[in-house]
Amino acid sequence: MASTLFTNGKIFLSGVAPGTNAGLHRPPTFASCILIRGSEIEHVGSTSDAPIAAALAAGPDTVTVHDLQGKTILPGFVDGHMHLMLLGQALNKLDLGKCKSLSEIRSAIRDYAAANPSAQRILARGWMHSMTPDGAKAADLDDLDPTNQNRPILIDSKDLHSTWCNTAGIADLGAAAWADVPGGIIERDAATGALLGVFSEAANITYVWPYLAGVASMAARAEAIRAAVAAYHACGYTGMIDMAMDEGGWAALQALRAAEGAIPMRIAAYWLVRPCKEEAEMLAQVDRAAALAREFDARTAPDCRVVGIKVICDGIVDACTAGLAEPYAHDGHVEVPLWTAAQLEPVVRRADEKGLQIALHAIGDATLTMVVDALTKYANPARRPRVEHIEVSRAEDVARLGKAGITASIQPVHADPAILRAWPRLLGQHRCGRAFAYREFADLGAPLALGSDAPTAPHAPLGNIYVGTTRRSYREPEMETTVNPHFSLGLCEAVAAATEGAAYSCFDDHRIGVLKKGHKADFVVVDMEWEKEKLMEAKVAETWYDGARVWPAQDQGDMV
Repeated sequence: MASTLFTNGKIFLSGVAPGTNAGLHRPPTFASCILIRGSEIEHVGSTSDAPIAAALAAGPDTVTVHDLQGKTILPGFVDGHMHLMLLGQALNKLDLGKCKSLSEIRSAIRDYAAANPSAQRILARGWMHSMTPDGAKAADLDDLDPTNQNRPILIDSKDLHSTWCNTAGIADLGAAAWADVPGGIIERDAATGALLGVFSEAANITYVWPYLAGVASMAARAEAIRAAVAAYHACGYTGMIDMAMDEGGWAALQALRAAEGAIPMRIAAYWLVRPCKEEAEMLAQVDRAAALAREFDARTAPDCRVVGIKVICDGIVDACTAGLAEPYAHDGHVEVPLWTAAQLEPVVRRADEKGLQIALHAIGDATLTMVVDALTKYANPARRPRVEHIEVSRAEDVARLGKAGITASIQPVHADPAILRAWPRLLGQHRCGRAFAYREFADLGAPLALGSDAPTAPHAPLGNIYVGTTRRSYREPEMETTVNPHFSLGLCEAVAAATEGAAYSCFDDHRIGVLKKGHKADFVVVDMEWEKEKLMEAKVAETWYDGARVWPAQDQGDMV
């Protein structure tokens, strides 16, 4: 069996197990060599260790030796929370993320439409509600197609909780026939009831997401998966946790696997449970997830499996749909939750009975209280329940997270000050002071799993870690603003949370996430200095998956 030896480097040895309070200043521990045999790690240590010495003496016909020249090897990153199909599709959408106003949005779309006259639809992403402070309407987009084809225009909000479309898009969606759904927002003119072209929360998930999947061919969906995997390899990822899997995405994954074999990425999926008027409809979705989890589990499909369910229990702060304990500061509005406790608890109970892991989205503090209540009542701690996002929290609920061992699945890129300019007005300074309390999560014992929530945010793991450790902007590095720096993570614990912590969060820590004998040879070679302030300068040189280099491609030449 082929062996490969990497020497003269810094091989990161985590030592920060999930739930461990590593603190801000824990120094890293490194080895100098790593030996891989086939798809597994054979040994990690120094040149004086017997396995390494034997490999060096074996000669080039037996062992391939790479001189790292001081570069660092980290475990392959695992994105603890992302959206595979949406990411792959987003890579081909017009990015409006740098726009600051409606006029800039209109200009960007007009230019894109002119440059892509054969596109059947104009698909864009990255709109933020703060870009359109007077609201967003279909009429704002109706005159932007210079080809006179009157093509549908559909824009994803940055957070994926809303879609904004033109009048042609409303018709293409068939939205006039849509009924209201629990937790959904279909914006209408107050006087006439006419659709305004914005669909949010459960309405977006229930209607728009399946529509976008349905109009894409199976070939297009497969290509979206390939594109997402390639983009992730380039950033150093070897694993991803999909947090809104549905029938369309799962069918595309299985079709791609059937046609091309194993996908070079560890994929763990959480089945999205949508809110319904009838409890039986929601429980049927849980049962579907359980059936898939039995068929595609760690034994039968370890690299493409269904682990549990995901419930999006509230919205987001920027759209004023997050569930808060106090009214929004700017208008005194109290958000009605997307899920009530009465709806959520039967779903959590059924999922636990079926042996599923449970992941609950909670951005606002009131929603966090509700989901921790449900998880501590009905979820078996051995199934590692998890809460996604946790952007505004109360200290008493953070303490309950740690006491119950509930994983805090966090996305530091959402704490980037460049995208939080509206928060003081919406929340008030007192609640902004409780935003993204990661240090508290770690100090009180919650296991941490880092993710990106791509495509809602940049997916590069080193940028994610930069924001989590410095609390400064990755999007706009020139910004001097920091967001609650007292809640910063240490560099060792942030890297561990993006590798071992994410692997632990989906029951894969027995084979990935740490560089040690017997684990899979999934790792990334990085040219970096071990300082949080210099992470923006770090460069991914190579990504290895299952003992083989997957980035850069073999025909692009060695970079090590």
